[in-house]
Amino acid sequence: MPILFQNPNQRPHTYNTRTLLIAGLILVLTDQAHAYVGPGAGFAVMGSFLAIFSALLAGMLAMVTWPIRYLIRIILYRRAFLRSRIKRCVILGLDGMDPKLAEKLMDEGKLPTFSKLKEQGCFKRLETTTPPISPVAWSSFQTGTNPGKHNIYDFLTRDKHSYAPVLSSVDIRGTQKVLKLGRIGIPLGKPDIRLLRKSTPFWVTLGKQGIFGNIIRVPITFPPEKFYGVSLSGMCVPDLRGSQGMFTSFSTSHSQAAEVTGGQYQPAERNGNVVSAELFGPDNPFQEGEKPMACPFKIHILDKNSAQLKIGKEKVPLTLNVYSDWIKVEFRTGFIKVSGICKFLLQRVDPEFQLYVTPVNIDPEKPGMPISHPPVYSTYLAKQQGPFATLGLAEDSWALNEKALPDEGFIEQCLQMDDEREKMFFDSLDKVSRGLCVCVFDGTDRLQHAFWRDIDEQHPARDKSSENRNAIEDLYIRMDGLLARTMAKCEDPGTMLMVISDHGFNSFRYGVDLNRWLEENGYLVLKDNDRDAKYLKAIDWSKTKAYAIGLTGMYLNIKGRESQGIVMPGQEAQALCDEIVAKLCRIKDDERPDQPVVKDVYQASKIYEGPYKENAPDLLVGFCPGYRVAWETAVGTVTEKIFHPNTKAWSGDHCLDASFVPGVLFCNRNIESENPRLMDIGPTVLDLFGVDVPGYMDGLPLVVKD
Repeated sequence: MPILFQNPNQRPHTYNTRTLLIAGLILVLTDQAHAYVGPGAGFAVMGSFLAIFSALLAGMLAMVTWPIRYLIRIILYRRAFLRSRIKRCVILGLDGMDPKLAEKLMDEGKLPTFSKLKEQGCFKRLETTTPPISPVAWSSFQTGTNPGKHNIYDFLTRDKHSYAPVLSSVDIRGTQKVLKLGRIGIPLGKPDIRLLRKSTPFWVTLGKQGIFGNIIRVPITFPPEKFYGVSLSGMCVPDLRGSQGMFTSFSTSHSQAAEVTGGQYQPAERNGNVVSAELFGPDNPFQEGEKPMACPFKIHILDKNSAQLKIGKEKVPLTLNVYSDWIKVEFRTGFIKVSGICKFLLQRVDPEFQLYVTPVNIDPEKPGMPISHPPVYSTYLAKQQGPFATLGLAEDSWALNEKALPDEGFIEQCLQMDDEREKMFFDSLDKVSRGLCVCVFDGTDRLQHAFWRDIDEQHPARDKSSENRNAIEDLYIRMDGLLARTMAKCEDPGTMLMVISDHGFNSFRYGVDLNRWLEENGYLVLKDNDRDAKYLKAIDWSKTKAYAIGLTGMYLNIKGRESQGIVMPGQEAQALCDEIVAKLCRIKDDERPDQPVVKDVYQASKIYEGPYKENAPDLLVGFCPGYRVAWETAVGTVTEKIFHPNTKAWSGDHCLDASFVPGVLFCNRNIESENPRLMDIGPTVLDLFGVDVPGYMDGLPLVVKD
């Protein structure tokens, strides 16, 4: 058997001859991914006999030149692991795992594996970030810095010119060059996709010292960065429509299309037992303003519990309330063809037909955007385990909120996503015997968001019919099983295993409309009292001193910074900040006068350090348990009252003061540091591998007992 080495200090991996030839092309292009090119993976990138023939030649070239490249690696990375105290570091990220719930269930004997890990090493609360939300927290985890250095403060930020909300982590722009032929525009060049998170992940630093990393679905890693390793991007990977996830609900009871938050209701036409509809995909790149590219399909209803889907060349059996497998769909216009994947859920056939379709994910086998490093890594995974979700927020919480998905359908979706993730994770554990493995599971976060109403008896959205449901407890027990299987693969004494979460959880009973509060206190003025307009379009900027957008805080309307700013920077802005902080900390909920609403309001200029701190919201509100920014504030709508009962399924949250929602840190070694922080994890891993911690990092290595 020919062998390839992932690293001169690492155990060799064996491959068959066919795989080696395919790997040759990848090695020539990247020289990094050979541990991840399985049988057939390379061919998905090719499209013709000539390309395959070229791949074979490249493979033979790789075989001939392999000894030279191996010697180069030995020279470049000869010092890798010389100072290391560990052979491998495995980080299992369970987004949102709450230490209070973990302690309760461990005390009840329901999490035996977590209890075992605690006894073997340690269990501590892990200090999160301000604000304690996933894009901010995971960015601090990977860079070891405070947000002032990595530039992520929320899911959204605002465009300083238009005041419109925009994604904070990635900027996706179409090509600026377009050839106009009448109404038709032909794009020239590639779209520009930029990661807006700044600073450098600690695995990039490890890679520069010859230590390989496998990074799976860590949030805010899109588009993927180049480093010595492989990665699959997580949160903020868009769907094929360029959104953060747009589901479609088809029904014969809808006379016309209606768009809701996070999705779209589409009409379906029924003729006897045949239902016809169109699934929308990306915008037409040739005709701006036209309807998106579409993929027509038909459903043949067989009986009250089953049907057959015909889409493209595929015929797929559908069973009532059972998800289909991932189905490949193609969208065509002219000579352009774009491939995506989605799942279909038949929900009703009589008297009205109803069908739910997941957002159309980027096809991991033939990605239309860069979702992995190297690009072939997603193809390799798809060949190993079949198609899988690539959307950053793959669990469709909006469909649940909008009642396009029932509770059971959402739970099943989360389970399927976790199963996909586990296969990727265990593949990395099998392949990487020395180096770094990081994988983040999102189901812990999504299911707690959705079903906190089941464990909070005072929640406005509590459903009494679900009193016997234990969705969150079942979730933690499943994670205990995942940990047991992970520990079985980490028995080597040279492997350090950490289980971490970016934050904990609490109840979200009432939303606070910060813009309405600003209006009532004279800091914000509406044009024509328009309260239906989204995205701050109803605000009179000539009279507005402060406004809120997103989930974390407020901005001042600073002159010279915002396009229509009226607040002078410096002394006037600081006085306004101090005034708002003092008033907002005293806010009262008249219907619940005994419940505190705000613990503290933080000024970005005082809590952040770094070159990007001026991009932060000027004020960040630390809410008390039970309260969070209102849904309306997040999208820039100003309502008629400050407090709103939260009646959505999304009933748990962590957008409150960081002191109420610490994360968890389990480790198979004793960590002696008393107050570990999420931003300390990266520096700790660097230190354990014997790599100097870069000076830009704010985190410090934790004291780990060998």
